[in-house]
Amino acid sequence: MVRWPNRAMGEREQGLRVSVSDERGRPLRATGLALWLRRVAPRRARGAVSIALVSDRRIRSLNRTYRRRDYATDVLTFPSKERDFLGDIAIAKGVAARQARDRQHSFATELRVLALHGLLHLIGYDHERDRGEMRRLEQRLLTRAGIDGLIQRRSLPETRK
Repeated sequence: MVRWPNRAMGEREQGLRVSVSDERGRPLRATGLALWLRRVAPRRARGAVSIALVSDRRIRSLNRTYRRRDYATDVLTFPSKERDFLGDIAIAKGVAARQARDRQHSFATELRVLALHGLLHLIGYDHERDRGEMRRLEQRLLTRAGIDGLIQRRSLPETRK
């Protein structure tokens, strides 16, 4: 995953910076995803974030290592404690493709939905503990972005494949 260079003390960049790579850290030309996420991100999402599009095998390994759950999930986040770096988002390409097909929308749309979901986790939202606050914000942002009614997040066990 891509790490952003440290900024000089006192220098603050406004907004969100997004990089997209493959699971080996090689940059991908996914400017549409990066631009879209910057456009729809909540105002409090300031700093850099890296998104890695990974294999189902890789995300299963990450899920097993970091969450002790032995299945390929759709998205994982790794928050950072570094100044101006929010963290990493890993998205499973195979799971995303299956979910897009099941939900009858494009792979690009599913990547956007998962990237936004991951970003919300990186800025502190937790749908397992917040009584629906994250879900409501996520739906509001998706509706504002024109992805209305396409997504209702499934529970994690349903993403196992």
